[in-house]
Amino acid sequence: MTTRRKTIGIVGAAAASVAFPEITRARGPGSDPRQALDHVVVLMFENRSFDNLLGRLYAPGEVKAFDGVAGKELGNPIPEWAEHGAERKFVPYGVSSTMNTPQPDPGEEYPHINTDLFGTLDPKNRFMPLARMVAPYNAPGDPRRQPTMDGFVMDYISAFTAEMRRQPSYDEYAQIMTGYTPQQMPVLSALARGFAVFDHWFCEVPSQTFSNRSFFHAATASGYVVNMSPPDSFPVHNKAETLFERLESKRLTWRVYCDSPSPASFTGIIHASRLRNRFATNFSTVADFLEDARRGRLPTYSFIEPNLWHGHNDMHPPIAALLHGLPYDPPSSLLGGDALLASVYDAVRTSSSSGGSNYLNTFLMVAFDESGGTYDHVPPPPAVPPTRSAPAGQMGFRFDRSGARVPAIAISAWIPERTVVNDAYRHTSMIQTLRRRWSLGRPLSARDASARDIAPVLSLGKPRAPDQWPEFAPRPVPKFDLALLPPDLPLSALGKALVHGMLAFEKALGAKVPTLSPDARLTGAQAIEMLRDDAFKLFPGLRT
Repeated sequence: MTTRRKTIGIVGAAAASVAFPEITRARGPGSDPRQALDHVVVLMFENRSFDNLLGRLYAPGEVKAFDGVAGKELGNPIPEWAEHGAERKFVPYGVSSTMNTPQPDPGEEYPHINTDLFGTLDPKNRFMPLARMVAPYNAPGDPRRQPTMDGFVMDYISAFTAEMRRQPSYDEYAQIMTGYTPQQMPVLSALARGFAVFDHWFCEVPSQTFSNRSFFHAATASGYVVNMSPPDSFPVHNKAETLFERLESKRLTWRVYCDSPSPASFTGIIHASRLRNRFATNFSTVADFLEDARRGRLPTYSFIEPNLWHGHNDMHPPIAALLHGLPYDPPSSLLGGDALLASVYDAVRTSSSSGGSNYLNTFLMVAFDESGGTYDHVPPPPAVPPTRSAPAGQMGFRFDRSGARVPAIAISAWIPERTVVNDAYRHTSMIQTLRRRWSLGRPLSARDASARDIAPVLSLGKPRAPDQWPEFAPRPVPKFDLALLPPDLPLSALGKALVHGMLAFEKALGAKVPTLSPDARLTGAQAIEMLRDDAFKLFPGLRT
């Protein structure tokens, strides 16, 4: 049985004295380094760029090479059409003063990211919601053009105006040009310094969640670049083979763990055409993950989704303005996410099974699906299209450009502390790594065929004992209590649109959903109860 630590130190303080039992039959990569990847765990958060969370991880000269923000004069120009602060010309990059920045959420769909990366905004798309934007959706005229990374302020002002129906003040739009310090994010920062951080890890698509998460497990998004347009796009028409099926072909195990109170899995929704018959068997809760790690019974591959529901701890920026009337945002999803990461890390660090998963043979990867429109200064590189002969996909995108740089951290007993990986990596590197480790066959697409293997980061000849791993205390997480919110708060038009979209989603997945007229009177509390009940029918293992 694992001996649990009795005290937890603070980042930068001396490590507490911890007793860990010996593992008499532990399988480390002493003679065969591949055993360090016997059990792979991925915890994927939402919508943050590398600069936003890890740009200040190291000071200049502290390590041999690190592409952060310290010591650089970074910023973005203010467009002439800004009503407030245009005379300042420029917004310098700074430190966020709150744990809820930027608020409201930036635009994250393909047209918004095009503006962020290239500084291009069609006048017809200025101040427009996504549904009213026109081709070529702010894409650069020359597909070979290098991203300039100077459109974040421009797009934030435009997206803010479309959402709030007024232009933001200077202080409101300057939020997009801020990030966090290691002191503000103690868990993420301690693990990045204590193991390996990738400072050139790029998401696969310059757009939002579903397309990037689809690439993570299928090396393609079947031509789609936005989440819910149309509602059945991913659950019905994304028929690409997945990493999960490749693992099963070798009789290897996998499980998706979702943090409560999430009633549905994004992974399941995205790959429903392939995984629908596994919803009841392979999808469970983070509480189950913690117990599986404690007992040494982790599957070959574990994928962890934070709570993506009300009170979310997925590190996604606040979107309360989008969902007025539908209680959703916590006091801080960043602090909640840091605390979740601490619990997952602790479960791996203290796992000591002599015959199953343990701290020697478990590899933990911390990833982010996409940048979500938050600022990063490093231009993303070109990308190999998943299928060279395929026609252009949704919104005319040919999947020949990467998305923005995102945080990525590798944690293992076989990784030296303060490792910085400067080579370019991408989401499909995980597919490449597991294909090689377990001989899973040909590439899923040309994208994972071209991705780098993560295994070389496991470079130690002798593993680090758990008492040599970083210790820290996550910052207190402000409580989010759904019961304290007004139960009779009516849904706004945007809230109603979301509910109808989610019901269409669930219907496309085969669930029996209630008929809801467009003009139905519904409160936020009623909407949450309706959506949760229907989702639990699809994912019974997530009910707690």
